[in-house]
Amino acid sequence: MRLFLVINYFFLKAVLYILFSKKLDRFYIGHTTEPIEERLRKHLSDHTGFTSKAKDWEIAHLEPFPDKTQAYRRELEIKRWKSKHRIKKLINPTL
Repeated sequence: MRLFLVINYFFLKAVLYILFSKKLDRFYIGHTTEPIEERLRKHLSDHTGFTSKAKDWEIAHLEPFPDKTQAYRRELEIKRWKSKHRIKKLINPTL
């Protein structure tokens, strides 16, 4: 998946991402126009906010988009699901 993002980084401007914390057993859904490694670093740094509750966040899912607006729409769509099971199916369709 990482190679896919590196190759497409020059063509695609935004990424929808889902992080998972084993400690919290929770998902975090967001989007960014930054390189995903930099965004994850910020989530793992000392800060306030939801992701500051754990330091074991891992990238569980990525979806590249040509612009920030489309990535943000997808983020809102997934958040409206309010379903951990549906998010798990998105990440692993064989569940």
